[in-house]
Amino acid sequence: MKILTGAQLKIVDAYTIEHEPISSINLMERASRAVADKIRSRWATDTTVKIFAGPGNNGGDALAIARMLGEVGYKVFAYLFNTSGSLSPDCDTNRQRLIAFQDAHRNTMGVCNIEFTEITSQFTPPKLDESDLIIDGLFGTGLSRPLNGGFASVVKYINASPATVVSIDVPSGLMCEDNTYNVMNHIVKANVTYTIQYPKLAFFFAENEQYVGEWEVLDIGIIDPNDEETRTPYRLTAQADVKAMLKTRSKFAHKGDAGHALLIAGKKGMAGAAVLAAKACMRGGVGKLTVRTPEANVRILQTTVPEAVLDIDVDPNCFSQSFDTHDFDAMAIGPGIGTSPYTVQAFIEQVSMSKCPVVIDADALNILGSHRGWITQLPRRSVLTPHKKELFGLISTTRNSYEELERTRELAVRQQVYIVIKGAYSAVVTPEGNVYFNPTGNPGMATAGSGDVLTGIILALLAQAYPHEMAVRLGVYLHGLTGDLAAEDLCYEGVIASDLVQYLPRAFKALRNSEQPR
Repeated sequence: MKILTGAQLKIVDAYTIEHEPISSINLMERASRAVADKIRSRWATDTTVKIFAGPGNNGGDALAIARMLGEVGYKVFAYLFNTSGSLSPDCDTNRQRLIAFQDAHRNTMGVCNIEFTEITSQFTPPKLDESDLIIDGLFGTGLSRPLNGGFASVVKYINASPATVVSIDVPSGLMCEDNTYNVMNHIVKANVTYTIQYPKLAFFFAENEQYVGEWEVLDIGIIDPNDEETRTPYRLTAQADVKAMLKTRSKFAHKGDAGHALLIAGKKGMAGAAVLAAKACMRGGVGKLTVRTPEANVRILQTTVPEAVLDIDVDPNCFSQSFDTHDFDAMAIGPGIGTSPYTVQAFIEQVSMSKCPVVIDADALNILGSHRGWITQLPRRSVLTPHKKELFGLISTTRNSYEELERTRELAVRQQVYIVIKGAYSAVVTPEGNVYFNPTGNPGMATAGSGDVLTGIILALLAQAYPHEMAVRLGVYLHGLTGDLAAEDLCYEGVIASDLVQYLPRAFKALRNSEQPR
């Protein structure tokens, strides 16, 4: 699924109007119907709905929704802010339609279940109760500067209320992409955002969760010309995308066909990281796994992962000596290796001489963060899997997630590496500068060792000769799906990293069979 900019959204709207063909007012009617149907499915008709509409097309959507909800019996209070005396044509049409609906549906006492107020100067705010449902239709995707003045005051009034808030397309005041210079307390804080046709880039940034709330994309049949004007580096991975990547095994397959992986992991006291990554790699379908680890971890690994072959480092406590990777189909380095001087030197020697695909995680990333110049020595198309703190070691701290993503894209392109920014909607950034946001996963995965499991999964896929981009995107998706399956059976708080390993076979099965987590 594409993630388009605010400017591109105007292009696809215009293209749809011309090529479906459909009038702009009927396209607005279609979008409003989709939102109204969602509201009807979630809130009963005894819910009092208070709608705030701006002068543009987002306001036109809001007024159409007011009419549609009124038609099925909701008590609706609609407020149209027309302080400049200039409405968009479609907003004005829906204003007239709403007034006509009122006139046609007044009872014998002259009362209609829709009360419509047009504000041209002074606004007397209505009382907003906890039981109310607010529909925010002040401003949509066309906003290019922060809200101020009266509209900022209305936003603050909405945010101060105890009512539930639904935003149409985007919360009013939120820019679709970069909010670096926005006034953040002038943005509506929605509980739910029903966005039209495409997710917006800002939805994937942690600092915007308080404004966007829960969000859902509503497909209204917008037509994408799919040309240069709507080309985008940002996409949301769909289940069908990754299902198509899964390989099938020949009946005559043997372990050599499934690849030989090398995992360099664990110092004394950190055997757990090696165990988690090793188990995940084995469960990820690799034919054979060799774990390079110090003597201190041998007993633990042989007991917990008997399927793995151990290669013992000369130092009894840490990874201290690089070695030839000629016999391996893929290598991962970093989980629990520490940052001792011996390990630091062995790390750069190891990765710079590697001839197979490489995954770099955990302490290996910390080493890179302390020796930034070394990143130029990484093999092309290496896979880096940092969490936020590890990422900042590579790109420095940033003002917000948008800047963080753009710097990461620049680094990935410059060094020709894959970078996985781990977290909610983990972002896979490619050497071409493309970004694939991942939809699977949940807060229960915020637990020690979760990243080690991801390293093992990606290592297994690379060793099985999955192309780099497929291995990373599929690995990230499966990793998140294991967390979803585990949380469904356990709970967010009860998930630990070893659960992710246990649920990995189920994740493969669910994806292959197109099943959703039970």
